This record gives sequence, C-alpha cells and structure tokens, in this order.
Amino acid sequence: MTEEKALDLLQRHGPLTAGELCEYTGLAPASVSGLIDRLEAKGLVRRIRDARDRRKVIVEVDHEKLAGFGELFDELVAGLTELYLGYSDEQLELILDFLTRATAVQRAATSSLDAAL
Repeated sequence: MTEEKALDLLQRHGPLTAGELCEYTGLAPASVSGLIDRLEAKGLVRRIRDARDRRKVIVEVDHEKLAGFGELFDELVAGLTELYLGYSDEQLELILDFLTRATAVQRAATSSLDAAL
C-alpha cells in the first residue's frame, strides 16, 4: 500500500523531494529511499536533479507509464459509485465528518509517538 500512497501523493502534489515524501507518509528517510528505489525499478517514477540546487533530488511520476493504469480501476470506481448512491447527502456528510475527525486523532497520536521516539 505504501507504493500506491506515494504514487498518489506524487500525482496530487506533483514532483516532491524525498524529505517531502517522508513528511507526507510518516516514513523514515531510509524507508522512503527504499520506496523510491522500488518505484524507480518498476519505471513508475524517476529521480531528477533540481535545476537550482544540484544537491537536491526530486522524484516525479512517469506519466506515460501510468497512463494505462486508469482502466485497471474502472471496476473499483463503478463499485464505489454504486455504494455512494446508497447513501443520502446527509449520511455522506456524517461519514466524511467521522473520517476527518478520526484522521485528526490518528495524526495527533502519530505526532505524539514520533515525539516520544
């Protein structure tokens, strides 16, 4: 799941440094480095040197490689759409509120754990 999360982050935010991926994923630098290595070996991302600071390496998605992936998710999207249609707008708002609050609690707990380590 971590590789998928990293790809999602890179697609939503655009090219990121390894440090930024650490911040977004909560992973240690060594773990992110290994993650980038795996994604690069699969041809899904590439490392490029920052034009302004050659010491900085930026990770970007290979959009050509990912172009065919969309149709792999058609069945998932159709199933989720059908699921959403079973809920009223009010119910979906309640679900969203719960997930937002639960995420905040998890992030706070993660921050506390990180601070303790």
